[in-house]
Amino acid sequence: MSLNAEVATRFEEMADLLEAEGVEYKPRSYRRAAENVREHPTPIEDLVAEGRDAVERIDGVGEALADKIVEYVETGDIEELAELREELPVDMAALTSVEGVGPKTVGTLHEALGITTLDELEAAAEAGEIREVSGFGAKTEANILENVPFARQAQERELLGDARPVAETVLDRLRRAAPIERADVAGSLRRWRETIGDVDVLVASEDAPAAVDAFLDWAAVDDVIESGTTKASVRARGLRVDCRVVVPDEFGSALQYFTGSKDHNVHLRNLAIERDLKINEYGVFDVGDVAGEGEEGQRTGRRIGGATEAEMYEALDLPPIPPELREDRGEIEAAREGRLPTLIEPGDVRGDLHVHTDWSDGTESIGTMIAAAAERGDDYVAITDHATGPGMVGGVGLDDDDLREQTAAVADAAADADVEVFHGVEANVDADGDLSVGDDVLAELDLVIASPHSGLGQDRETATDRLVAAVEHPETDVLGHPTGRLINDRPGLDPDLDRLAAAAADADTALEVNANPHRLDLNDAAVRTAVEAGAPIVVDTDAHGVGELDYRRYGVHTVRRGWAEADDVVNAAPVGTLSAFLD
Repeated sequence: MSLNAEVATRFEEMADLLEAEGVEYKPRSYRRAAENVREHPTPIEDLVAEGRDAVERIDGVGEALADKIVEYVETGDIEELAELREELPVDMAALTSVEGVGPKTVGTLHEALGITTLDELEAAAEAGEIREVSGFGAKTEANILENVPFARQAQERELLGDARPVAETVLDRLRRAAPIERADVAGSLRRWRETIGDVDVLVASEDAPAAVDAFLDWAAVDDVIESGTTKASVRARGLRVDCRVVVPDEFGSALQYFTGSKDHNVHLRNLAIERDLKINEYGVFDVGDVAGEGEEGQRTGRRIGGATEAEMYEALDLPPIPPELREDRGEIEAAREGRLPTLIEPGDVRGDLHVHTDWSDGTESIGTMIAAAAERGDDYVAITDHATGPGMVGGVGLDDDDLREQTAAVADAAADADVEVFHGVEANVDADGDLSVGDDVLAELDLVIASPHSGLGQDRETATDRLVAAVEHPETDVLGHPTGRLINDRPGLDPDLDRLAAAAADADTALEVNANPHRLDLNDAAVRTAVEAGAPIVVDTDAHGVGELDYRRYGVHTVRRGWAEADDVVNAAPVGTLSAFLD
């Protein structure tokens, strides 16, 4: 987690604690500042180094909040936050991860029942105590009890988008350290799973103790959990980071082994056994002649590969299998039969079709977002602000007249742009599948994204009917974040994906993979269903600020996990092909 994200998280916690205590207005200021700090392109520590005036240039950050940012960067703490925690000693993040439990509910339940943790909340619900609190009832209590398991599971896994930047920071440090020849991430993080348990880092060095020291010297280390001569574990940016050092000649085998998944590795091991081979973290060994070269134990037999990952697969007559596919979901059979897909690459995506501006709830102007897309080398970008409708609060959505007015504003901003610009809208899908924008206005736009933002607790059949209706609407080009889920926050809709994908294929409507790491919606399994059904896919960032345009990689790796090739992804096509799709 970057310092920007750390500061934003602290401000969000302060907002929650203040709201729980009944403070008005101030929580909104903290949340606005948190959003802008998180999205700011400049590391917050660099702004602090420039001086408080530089910090105050962040939108929504005045003198008082700037002081708190400086305080956190310099001391690692915010005194006012510590005081708020003493006044209301609750695990706010865990409690509010229960769907339907907000800061005010936390404050009420703490005052009435002394609830401070998720376990205490569950126990109170099981004992029937919550229904006795004024303003609550049996239904609310039942909902809380039903949603606690999801919240508890969410607390155990970190978002890919929080973990990946931390891993890349330590890799940059290690790769520049003298005793280290190679370094890479392993585990579920290297497979780009949407959540991870901890960060696994693998290092190749002939001097393991020196490599461990280099890891421990990493500036982001908050505390050392354990350390030895070949491995160490630390807490950094709120995450556990494990580092293991191997000799360079075994880096490939160790990387393959520790990348996993476990099921993938077991399948490979069984293939090796059939050939009188042994495959493990030290390499591939021919054990048909145990009298050959090799050491006893894990290195028994004649070593025939392991310096590179490719050697591990070549020993089994397999081509290298991309890390994203290593889940034992048919990838080994596909490799044996020459059916592995040529997965889409990050550079294949040519533009973003889901971008917000300050016309709705974005933080930047139309021109700024267009320029940012051009700076990233994109061929095209679509401005798709929120329309009014179900799920939109605070007046952030545009009505039909606003959208017509915005058309001219987009055209003006696009006139001198170095990128092709489309004007669209993110319309809301109501409970029955209807869109929140008039058909006449939709017909005038270049692009229509239809997204569910409310009614996310519908049963499977109702949800599927609703989404299929949106997909089949004649003006819908893209079904945005189809389930509406927020990872570790809410599960969202659970539609029949086979039926939805078939409908999308028939209507030639694209299903979005929303690359925001809080969403990654559709997920990898749903992407594979869509690919197999022939449904078009788009990878969008849903960016509400310039920094979020960089979320694209999370979406690309998600569709890679879903076995998608470039031809499966609409916005991997040139602008002419895209325009034909949108017509």
